[in-house]
Amino acid sequence: MADPAGHPDREEIALGAVLAALADPLRRRVVAELARGPADAERTCASFGLPVSKATLTHHFRVLRESGLIRQVDRGNSRAAALRREDIETRLPGLLALIAREGG
Repeated sequence: MADPAGHPDREEIALGAVLAALADPLRRRVVAELARGPADAERTCASFGLPVSKATLTHHFRVLRESGLIRQVDRGNSRAAALRREDIETRLPGLLALIAREGG
């Protein structure tokens, strides 16, 4: 069951939801940038420089969070996103390496 912030448990991360989240090139870019970064990296949503409105940015990160690809934490007046590397690698081995190589 997802936690109150909408993060699914590891066992609930489903291939269909992950692939649907990654179907959008901007969301794929976010995951690729996180996958190429340090394992413990946290970045604010705005740090990705996506060419979309704040509302659309919020939507993209909600989709990534609810699919299980990222974990978001509140950092004062912003939210930071971190890739759920271990969870994704356990559920979908090799997927992050593919995304990182593609470039997003």
